[in-house]
Amino acid sequence: MRSKATDTLKKYTMFIMLVVVVILFEVLLRLAGRGTFFNSKNMTNLISQNAYVLILATGMLMCILTGGNIDLSVGSLVAFVGAIAGKIIVENHGNIYAGIAVCLLIGLVAGVWNAIWIAYVRIPAFIVTLSSMMVFRGLTHITLGGYTLSPFPKNYQAIFNGYPSASMDERTRYVFTMGIGAFICIVFLLSQILGRQSRKKKGYEVESIIWIILKFVIITFILLGIFHFLGGDRGIPYTLILLAAIVGVYSFITSKTVPGRNLYAIGGNEKAAKLSGINTNRTLFFAYTNMGFLSGVAALVCVGRYSAAMPTLGTSYEMDAIASCFIGGAATYGGIGTVFGAVVGALLMGVLNNGMQYMGLDPNWQLVIKGMVLLAAVAFDVISKKRARAL
Repeated sequence: MRSKATDTLKKYTMFIMLVVVVILFEVLLRLAGRGTFFNSKNMTNLISQNAYVLILATGMLMCILTGGNIDLSVGSLVAFVGAIAGKIIVENHGNIYAGIAVCLLIGLVAGVWNAIWIAYVRIPAFIVTLSSMMVFRGLTHITLGGYTLSPFPKNYQAIFNGYPSASMDERTRYVFTMGIGAFICIVFLLSQILGRQSRKKKGYEVESIIWIILKFVIITFILLGIFHFLGGDRGIPYTLILLAAIVGVYSFITSKTVPGRNLYAIGGNEKAAKLSGINTNRTLFFAYTNMGFLSGVAALVCVGRYSAAMPTLGTSYEMDAIASCFIGGAATYGGIGTVFGAVVGALLMGVLNNGMQYMGLDPNWQLVIKGMVLLAAVAFDVISKKRARAL
C-alpha cells in the first residue's frame, strides 16, 4: 500500500508542485499588497501568454521521446512563419484563410527539411536544428527588413485572440462557460471509469475506486475554478479550444496509436526497435515534421495575440518548450514522458513567469529561478531513476 502511494505521489509530483506554486504566489501577492493571483483577468492572461509554450511543448515531447533529441529551431521558425503571415495578411491584404494555409504549409515544409537530415542522412538533431535556427532567424530579418508589420485585421484577431461568447451578456456568458466546464468534468469521469473497466478486463492492474473519486473531485474543483474565473471575464477564448484540441489529439496519438508507441520504443532502445520491425527513420521523420507544423500553429497564435509580426518574435521559445517537457517528467534520454506531463510543465513555467512579473521581480532573477527549477526537475528525474534501479 505504501509503495503504491509512493508511486502515485511520484507520478503527480509536478502537478502537486504546480498547485503549491499557484497558492504560494497568491499568498505572496496578498502579503505584498499587489492584488490577487486568482482573478478573471489574470486567468485569461495566463492562457493567452502561454498558449505558444503548450503548443511547442507538445511537439517537442515527441522529439524528446525518440531518444532525448530536441529541436532548437522552433523559436526562429515561429518568427519566420509569423513574418510570412505579416507579409501576406498585413502588407498585401491577402485572404486571411489563404494566409493561414500558406503559413501552416511553410511550417510543415520546414519540419520536413529538418526531418530529412535527421532521419535519413542521420546528422545529429542538435546540429541540424541549430543550423535551422540560424537560417530561419536570418530569413525572418530578410522578410521583414528589420521592421514590424502591424496591425493584423480584426477578423484575423477574432480567430486567434477572440471569444465565442463575446456577444453574450454577462450572465449568459458565465452560465455558458460553467456549463462547458461541467461537461468536461463529466467526460473526464466517464473516461476514467471506462478506462478502468477496459484495463481490468485485460488483466492489468487498476486504480482503486476511492482514488478515482478523489482524483475526480480534485480535478473538478480545479477545472470549475478555472472556468469560474474565465466566465467572470470574457469567457472561453478560442485559443483554449485550440489548445484542448491539440492536447487531446496528441495524447491519443502518443498513447493509443502505433506511431505514438513507436516513439517510445525508439527512445527505449532504437536498435531493438529496428530489429522488432519498426521503421525508425520514418518515426523520426514524423516527429520532426510534426514539430514544424506545430511551430506554424504557434506562430499564428503569437501574431494573433500581439497583432504584429516582429523580427524578435520567438526568442527563447525553444528553451521554454524544452524546459516544459523536462519539468513535466520527460526523460533526458527519451522513451519516457506524456503530453499531460508536458502541459503541466508548460503551465508551471507560465505560472512562474506570470507570478514573478506580478510581484515585480527583476527579469534577471526570473531567469535564475527558472533555470534552477529546470535543474531541480531533471535532477529529481535522474536521482529517482537511479534509486529505482538500485532497489
